[in-house]
Amino acid sequence: MSGSNFLGALLLSAFLAGSCFSAGAQTPAPKSAVVPINRDAAGDAPDDPGPLATDLSSAIKPKAISAVMKKVADWELTVAEPSFNQQWTFAALYDGLLAASSTTHDAKYRNAVVHMAEGFNWQLLDNRFPHADDQALGQAYLDLYRADRQPVRLADTKAVMDRLVVRPDDPNKLLWWWCDALFMSPPVLARTYAITHDKKYLDYMDHEWWLTSASLYDPQEHLYFRDSRYLTQKQANGKKLFWSRGNGWVMGGLVNVLEFMPADYPSRAKYVEQFRQMAAKLAEIQSPDGLWRSGLLDPGAYELPEVSGSAFVTYGIAYGINHHILDRAKYEPVVEKAWKGMLSHVYADGRLGSIQPIDGQPGKFKPSASYVYGVGGFLLAGSEMHRLAESKH
Repeated sequence: MSGSNFLGALLLSAFLAGSCFSAGAQTPAPKSAVVPINRDAAGDAPDDPGPLATDLSSAIKPKAISAVMKKVADWELTVAEPSFNQQWTFAALYDGLLAASSTTHDAKYRNAVVHMAEGFNWQLLDNRFPHADDQALGQAYLDLYRADRQPVRLADTKAVMDRLVVRPDDPNKLLWWWCDALFMSPPVLARTYAITHDKKYLDYMDHEWWLTSASLYDPQEHLYFRDSRYLTQKQANGKKLFWSRGNGWVMGGLVNVLEFMPADYPSRAKYVEQFRQMAAKLAEIQSPDGLWRSGLLDPGAYELPEVSGSAFVTYGIAYGINHHILDRAKYEPVVEKAWKGMLSHVYADGRLGSIQPIDGQPGKFKPSASYVYGVGGFLLAGSEMHRLAESKH
């Protein structure tokens, strides 16, 4: 996956220099160091991943959902923990592991995230401020801070957010110029607001969100373009190019913002409306297998469904049902079908497959492809499906 030998050397260097998590003590990556994405750590796509699982139940019942979450989380933890790092790829996994711990009442997932955070001294990557990807880890840090209020868990993330909210806009370039960023930074700003009760974090996030939306959200299709390069590109069938995972990131970002935004916040209704528009569109284009393809409006061009985008969409819609933002009668069949569809890509050892590798546009991949961010999305989806199941019984 790393391409040339030169890039492989760079990745290995980053791995050895501190991006890698080991059972022993960690040395935090120096904030001045440039750390390329460690693609090899984030996942793989073996030719022979073994058989698919035959022992899973897709029943929307708490016990069945917990069992699936544990099977997938246990495999991912075993495979990925030696490579835990501070990058956005893993940030989504940590969010999912924390959700899995809360849902299954198994502390080992939370403990693994705490161990990682302690190894990095609760610091964010900060070598390319204000890049949102490097802020994504703050969500896990702040969720852990909210659990016990240890100041070290908040300090560095808050310091980065304090620098961010006084940054003037660049008239030549959006801060969040790619839609994935709406999952990476806004949830951290929203949590910083919830912790400090200082509206400056929420107001800054609100200002930047709608700048990005004005550029990348299609008001006719109710989907986000990944970035401005795709505004005029078309799929093979002539339809607009909308990327599954990019829109999944936005759905995840929306519910994370709504979770912490006060009911009387002036623009809250705009977020709710955008969320409802996207949910309706995504439900409309759901494939018969319950999932979504890498290119949302040309599913026939992609043999496999894309599980990471599907997972974040499922997470978002299930959250919307659980919080009475979306109509349960209309959307419950959507997420039940999606959950069943995702389970058909779990292997006997717990590998979650059909996850598109690191990219910024639709693409093709092997059935076995498994990457940490997709597993994070799956565990977040599972946590909301478990909550949905509890309300049914």
